[in-house]
Amino acid sequence: MAKKTEINITVELDENNLPIKMQWSSSDSKETGAVKGMLLSLWDEKEKNSMHLHLWTKDMMTDEMKQFMHQTLLGESDTIKRALGDEKLAASLYDYSHEFALQAGILKNAKE
Repeated sequence: MAKKTEINITVELDENNLPIKMQWSSSDSKETGAVKGMLLSLWDEKEKNSMHLHLWTKDMMTDEMKQFMHQTLLGESDTIKRALGDEKLAASLYDYSHEFALQAGILKNAKE
């Protein structure tokens, strides 16, 4: 029999339906955690399309969001390398991630 696990995400909303608190838990782990941001992408095989749910709490700062997006891009680069074995494509996204970090002010240009 195949193993099953459940991942739960709880989002507390304010009166305007904006997230103020988010928490995750898993049936496989005793760990839980409060988070300020979340990106969830799902692949619809039938429609050959991705669906996205991007949430962040009202108190997530702009600099945190930029860093979150940068780290997400780096993670996607790693996924391309590991899952697809396409090092050239992964390197391209990694390079873009570096440029993104420079533009976002996360990294400083060595020339400056």
